[in-house]
Amino acid sequence: MTGYGKAEYIFSDHKTIVEIRSVNSKQLDLTWKMSSVFRDKEMDIRNMLTEPLLRGKIDVAIYTQQLEGGAAETFTPINWQAVQYYADDYKAHSMGILPPEVMASIMRFPDVLKANTQEVTLSDEEWSKLQTTINEALQNFLSFRIQEGAALEHMFTEKLDDITALLAEVEPYEKGRVENIKQHLIKNLDKLAEETKQQIDKNRLEAELIYYLEKLDITEEKVRLTNHIRYFREVMAENGVGVGKKLGFIAQEMGREINTLGSKSNQSEMQILVVKMKDILEQIKEQVLNVL
Repeated sequence: MTGYGKAEYIFSDHKTIVEIRSVNSKQLDLTWKMSSVFRDKEMDIRNMLTEPLLRGKIDVAIYTQQLEGGAAETFTPINWQAVQYYADDYKAHSMGILPPEVMASIMRFPDVLKANTQEVTLSDEEWSKLQTTINEALQNFLSFRIQEGAALEHMFTEKLDDITALLAEVEPYEKGRVENIKQHLIKNLDKLAEETKQQIDKNRLEAELIYYLEKLDITEEKVRLTNHIRYFREVMAENGVGVGKKLGFIAQEMGREINTLGSKSNQSEMQILVVKMKDILEQIKEQVLNVL
């Protein structure tokens, strides 16, 4: 959802610049910085931008720059009557001395700077130019989003490939660990039988071993994680709004399966692979926030 678009036009003695910036947000949050001459058109501009922008924290700036040789800028006039009042009041209480720093302070007092009450209106001709320029900035903004989307898709594809490769690396450890666990348990039980002088029921032992080893089996987690990765790729190819939310949900499900793999892994080599998968998934989750 991050993006940037800019456009400008020249009219009479000034240049007007339109800038649109956005960062991630679950909702559409529009904020404005614009010259007072455009304030009357704020609702019209909002209506132009709301639907295409969809969501994100959007900052819209519309401002003017005086061209060289153009009319003088309109400055805020000074209320000299107020200045005189504050200066006289200070002199009356300080033996007539008025240091320069006091004058600087007076200039910050209330009513010293008068607001410019001159009415400034936007002509129909310039409003038409502004609308065209806003649309141009909007198209530049949307093009920026499209480019970022392509880069994100490439990144997601690489990260999913990395998780798939790590999942494949789990398989060699998976095949040997079941037999190792089984032999380790039998060895401990035989030692216990010797110490207690009691015979172990072999049939019951086999049944318990099967139950225990089934609890450690990760076949279902591997299958579900593989399916989630495949579905993530499919959703990336979809168009329209809401793709980002879908990808976020899928990433959460991927995280559950990877966490279960970690809890069932009782070999350091497998746990290292799981940690690597978690790290990659976190990178995916961070960037999914950028998808509409």
